[in-house]
Amino acid sequence: MSAKVTSTTVRADFNDSVAVVHYARAAHFLGLWSSEKVLLERWFPGLDCPLLEAGCGAGRVAVGLAELGYRRITAFDFAAELVEQARDLVQARGAVGVDVYEADATRAADSRELLKNAPYAGLIFSFNGLMQIPGRENRRAAMNQLRRLLQPGAPFLFTTHDRDISPAERASWRLEARRWKRGEQDPRLVEFGDRYFEEEEVGRTFMHLPDRAEILEDLAATGWRHEWDGLRRTVAKESRAVRDFSDECRFWVARA
Repeated sequence: MSAKVTSTTVRADFNDSVAVVHYARAAHFLGLWSSEKVLLERWFPGLDCPLLEAGCGAGRVAVGLAELGYRRITAFDFAAELVEQARDLVQARGAVGVDVYEADATRAADSRELLKNAPYAGLIFSFNGLMQIPGRENRRAAMNQLRRLLQPGAPFLFTTHDRDISPAERASWRLEARRWKRGEQDPRLVEFGDRYFEEEEVGRTFMHLPDRAEILEDLAATGWRHEWDGLRRTVAKESRAVRDFSDECRFWVARA
């Protein structure tokens, strides 16, 4: 029987050379999405405020923040190879005020590096990174840990996929629910809503796809106050390059 996906599995997948090249390419050539720029400028107006980015990958958002004028950015990821890519990008772009560390979101409040600039005035967990933590209890642990690093009322911007995003998606998940009921789901998956797949140019990817009610429950259970959510297409029109890189997603904003 195949072993369940764990954080160790996901870390190894992100440290794999195929994934590293994929995310490094996006960091160098894609930059911030138009929707990300709109929401960052709406919810994070203080350019001198200390910001925390979780799951920074190869530095796409952290460097993008610096290029928008934010000057106090602490970014971290739990994949050492991606952390090195992010540091290289920061140096290559001359991104002032960006520090990148290796840390685990589920234990973020115990990280000496992340505590140095706490409490933060805002938190970003971009590109569905929160949903790449296997197990709902672990995602909630990360949400709890990260909230402890923020100032009261600080905004938290993150994204998820959405199982209810279209009729086709809903039909697909009805079929998946029947597989789970029969015990015929992929044995590597931890819970309903999980997907684990492989793409030639991306590598292996674990992703949990929630519905909206699940995220609202998780926010409430971990002490966050829901402020706003909306689909990416309602925020800004993205380039073809962004749409090729990432499927439609739902943005969320909550307050600590």
